[in-house]
Amino acid sequence: MSSPSTKGVAVITGASTGIGAIYADRLAKRGYDLILVARNEQRLQTAAARLQAETGVTVTPLVADLNNHADLAKVEALLRDDPKITMLVNNAGVGSVASILQADVDEMEAMIDLNITALTRLTYAAAPAFVARGAGTIINISSVVGVAVEALNGVYSASKSYVLSFGHSLQKDLADKGVRIQTVLPGATATAFWDVAGYAPQKTAEITMQASDLVDAALAGLDAGELVTIPGLHEGEAWTRWEKDRRDLAPKFLNPKPAPRYHVA
Repeated sequence: MSSPSTKGVAVITGASTGIGAIYADRLAKRGYDLILVARNEQRLQTAAARLQAETGVTVTPLVADLNNHADLAKVEALLRDDPKITMLVNNAGVGSVASILQADVDEMEAMIDLNITALTRLTYAAAPAFVARGAGTIINISSVVGVAVEALNGVYSASKSYVLSFGHSLQKDLADKGVRIQTVLPGATATAFWDVAGYAPQKTAEITMQASDLVDAALAGLDAGELVTIPGLHEGEAWTRWEKDRRDLAPKFLNPKPAPRYHVA
């Protein structure tokens, strides 16, 4: 019988494969008990049983399709009500490489529901509970296409831009309340994401990072106190400059009259 973890429980969505499965492995080895959320019951049960046997922590599988309102509500309730939960990893997501002329709009809506709506609702469930306890960590998985928006499908890129912007706002709202927010921007990563997105060759391309390297770097960034972690960006100062320029630009928007270049009388 496992004893309760002193680090509490980490909830990981999309936890049966890929990046989510690596997060589960690494957090278990760090001493977290786990609640693994995914929709494929067989894979989830297998992953949970293996992790519990290997690490000795308590691993609870929770079968849920986050595009299903009832299933999503079940996970929200867990995050609101279980005081042992100390971390949420919003990893579940789906992508596409199709252009607006090729993609099915219903599939794009489902992408928005998972990548944006589910992530937002789970964060809104967890944040007040963490604030009430004065501690907690929320890790949101964005993507480098949230910045390099022309790279893949426009809805996918926009959904990941949302995650990045949402993370900045969360940091502003929660930093002084004991809640850590980290936004992780993976580049191309060797997972089944590419099979679903429609471009399987990317998994073996030269620029593609292994999921284990991605997660290990992301957790090192978390340990270092990074608010935004971009494992594939070697010139870290480039992001620092980007962020400074973005913040310096904001006050320049605040003018009551249009700029002279528009020739508005």
